[in-house]
Amino acid sequence: MNILFMGTPDFAKESLEAVYNAGHKIIGVVTNPDKPKGRGMKMVASPVKEFAIEKNIPIYQPIKVRKNQQFIDEIISLNPDVICVVAYGKILPKEILEIPKLGCINVHGSLLPKYRGAAPIQWAVLNGDKKTGITTMYMDVGMDTGDMILKEEVEIGDNETTGELWDRLSKIGGKLLVETLEKIENGTAPREQQGEDFTIAPMLDKEMAKIDWENKTAQEIKNLVRGLNPIMGAYTFLNNKKIKFWKVDIATNIGYDEENIQIFRNGTVLISDQRDGLYIKTKQGILSVLEIQGENAKRMNICDFLRGNTINEFEVFE
Repeated sequence: MNILFMGTPDFAKESLEAVYNAGHKIIGVVTNPDKPKGRGMKMVASPVKEFAIEKNIPIYQPIKVRKNQQFIDEIISLNPDVICVVAYGKILPKEILEIPKLGCINVHGSLLPKYRGAAPIQWAVLNGDKKTGITTMYMDVGMDTGDMILKEEVEIGDNETTGELWDRLSKIGGKLLVETLEKIENGTAPREQQGEDFTIAPMLDKEMAKIDWENKTAQEIKNLVRGLNPIMGAYTFLNNKKIKFWKVDIATNIGYDEENIQIFRNGTVLISDQRDGLYIKTKQGILSVLEIQGENAKRMNICDFLRGNTINEFEVFE
């Protein structure tokens, strides 16, 4: 089969590499344009583009795909049998979806129909889900509404971050895409319609990263911290200084019983010690901070942080 691959981040690169290593003929790679990054604003290629350069695969980087007849004509001239789409970052119009004879195939980071949308992996962690997975599907004009082909389920670890789950699922996605292509080539690919019991997983925004001490439990705050690691980090303020939490856990047996801590406001520091760590009261439960980042500083272990920074007991995080 002649395969056109469309994708951008490292998650997609894993699928591209798996398809390449399986011996399939990749006639081209479509990825987002290079972006400026870092203090020097140097133009940086996507992981998918870097792999394509290494393997001498033709590269296409349209600024837009909708109402871009020149790009559509280029795809038509390539005559792909299948288009594989993995975290490309742009919604494909009907004109492109109808080009390949065997369809457009998508690798999606959830067990569809749950978590349709841009950030399925992140929301699975943010919501404290115990399982998720990968689904391959035939694409249609809807947002992740196409017929499903293959699925693989995985358990989410209690302390697993979005970054860790992302890495795990990216490898599973590559493996499942190769299996899917083999079944399509052999004419044995299953096709199952999605149900209507779905959840939308929208893009994350910076406002959601602020910790709500007043209304959230220790478990909910832990899920927020896990879900935003390493994307942006959950943050709070102490003495008007912004502090990010990168790793936390739920504490037990720290010397306070449930009745004693009710006199304190949510967000109150119960223990702050260079050896024992940092413990904070929440709406329900006590949060243990394990990895922290001060304003204009680097991430560090909480005990190392407290050796050089003062957080007093009974201060209240805003």
